[in-house]
Amino acid sequence: MAYLGELISIGVAFSWTATALLSELGSKRLGNLTLNVLRLGLALLFGAVMFWVVTGSPLPAGATTEACLWLLLSGVVGYVVGDYCLFQCYIIIGSRYGQLFMTLAPLAAAVTAWIALGQRMTPMSIVAMLVTLAGIGMSVLGRTGDGHRHRHVSLRLPLGGVLFAIGAAVCQGVGLVLSKVGMDCYQTDALPEWMIPFGANFFRCVAGVAGFAVLLLWRQGTAPLRHALHDARGMAVATATTVFGPFVGVGFSLMAVQYTAAGVASTLMAMTPIIIILPSYWLFRQPVTWRTVAGAVVSVVGVSLFFLE
Repeated sequence: MAYLGELISIGVAFSWTATALLSELGSKRLGNLTLNVLRLGLALLFGAVMFWVVTGSPLPAGATTEACLWLLLSGVVGYVVGDYCLFQCYIIIGSRYGQLFMTLAPLAAAVTAWIALGQRMTPMSIVAMLVTLAGIGMSVLGRTGDGHRHRHVSLRLPLGGVLFAIGAAVCQGVGLVLSKVGMDCYQTDALPEWMIPFGANFFRCVAGVAGFAVLLLWRQGTAPLRHALHDARGMAVATATTVFGPFVGVGFSLMAVQYTAAGVASTLMAMTPIIIILPSYWLFRQPVTWRTVAGAVVSVVGVSLFFLE
């Protein structure tokens, strides 16, 4: 089928939009830590069922000790630290601005790969970083003050939410590079090639569940989790977040790259900051201005430049 990879990529962008909106709802209803324990636990369950149906075993085969270590580390960085920051920024500044800042993730991945793997930073990559930063700046910076002589540029968002959003983007980029290192250590003959990314994500989810469970027990105990399990609406949101995010979203994002160029797929999947603008207005009444729309478009253009080599 022509343009199958492109169509899958666009579908992933909508899937991640749904994930962001549902995560904002779920975080505000259940709490950051509780929602993450539930959604990553459900992702492990869904993954185990998939492996059992396809391979006859609920556990992915072929992961060497080295691969497991890298993937578990990726889960700690990408899921525990990264998603904690991401969901916290959803609570403070909302999913729309949170997804806008996530366009910084390719920048973080490029810098990490340059430092850790020796991958070169091209002039186009540097231009892409500057354009992405300019787009984010257009959306989140504005002039404040009384009178023209005293106006100055400042953040139009709470600083705490911005810092959490930047932390989430950096951790996602670093976690992606760590995942690549782990998958490169995988025994490719133990699983069908298309299932290796799912196996890698399984180990990342193990680290995520363990990390969030420890944080939840340490900070809040088991009461929030017990309450959530009896909250039908909260569990529905957590399940939907799991389906659209770490299960279907991740799976189809990896599948898209099999049917089209990675640069094309990544660019189309990065449209979430644009797609999310109207839903966030309808659901959360977040104001839409020409500056926020233009900033989102410029930021997505910046992401696309990463892949014009």
